[in-house]
Amino acid sequence: MKIKWFFFMMVLTISTVLTGCEPLLVFDAKGPQAERQARDILLSIGIMSVVIIVVFALLVYILVKYRASKMPEDYEPPHIEGNPWVEAICIGIPILIVGYLSFVSVQSNYIVESTPQGYEDQKPLVIYASSSDWKWHFSYPEEDIETVNYLYIPTDRPLEFKLYSYGPITSFWIPQLGGQKYAMADMITTLHLAADEQGELMGRNANFSGKGFAENTFSVKAVPEKEFKEWVDEVKETAKPLTEEKFDEILEPGHLGQMTFTGTHLEFAPPPEHDHGNMDADGGENEHEEHEAHSDHNSH
Repeated sequence: MKIKWFFFMMVLTISTVLTGCEPLLVFDAKGPQAERQARDILLSIGIMSVVIIVVFALLVYILVKYRASKMPEDYEPPHIEGNPWVEAICIGIPILIVGYLSFVSVQSNYIVESTPQGYEDQKPLVIYASSSDWKWHFSYPEEDIETVNYLYIPTDRPLEFKLYSYGPITSFWIPQLGGQKYAMADMITTLHLAADEQGELMGRNANFSGKGFAENTFSVKAVPEKEFKEWVDEVKETAKPLTEEKFDEILEPGHLGQMTFTGTHLEFAPPPEHDHGNMDADGGENEHEEHEAHSDHNSH
């Protein structure tokens, strides 16, 4: 009776706790890249759950069937040879599971590293996202504006983030749009994302980078293209220009609130020249074209 009450209370406690949990951000996808990754995670969880249920069922069966009996102390069980079918199943099934998950993972990796599916024919919005202790700087070279610790992005348009760091290695991550990617001091890494729905999202540095790491976050607002253009026009009319002196001041270690400027630091503090992982819709590198476009922008 006590055992039954114990299991009843344990199930009740778990149910009560889980009822108050909000959905994990990685499962609340707002873009095609995040949807693909969420499906892969759920697929892995499903396969592992089946394996765990089967293993525990076999464990219970074996414990019940081969439990201690009232045999004499001098009883010696017969010698049984190995069963080739059992051995083949125990070895073959894990190999098939690992092989299948490897295939899915490699396929998904190529998909999320490329332009989001359905957006191949659209021109991406290029945003240079750089980190410093402990802030995020977002430069919009085409719009000629820059923000600190917050992003404005249009929905239903591909986004191409150019990531690098002014300090230690950080990791750029917007869980509801896609996976994380590292930002380093000596090279640019490219991350392709897109937002299918408008709303407020959360982004953060997912790589430990010192005592201010926990607050190294930023907000993301996804809005329709028309509203995004209105925001750009408003910034150009109201924001102050970003000077080299102001940028050097912002780079000092510490936490800041949200800031908005006209102009970008790309003009006087260009990003690293080496571009790693920049793939176009066909899977080919377009590093040369991006570098030329950036050079043309600086010359103007």
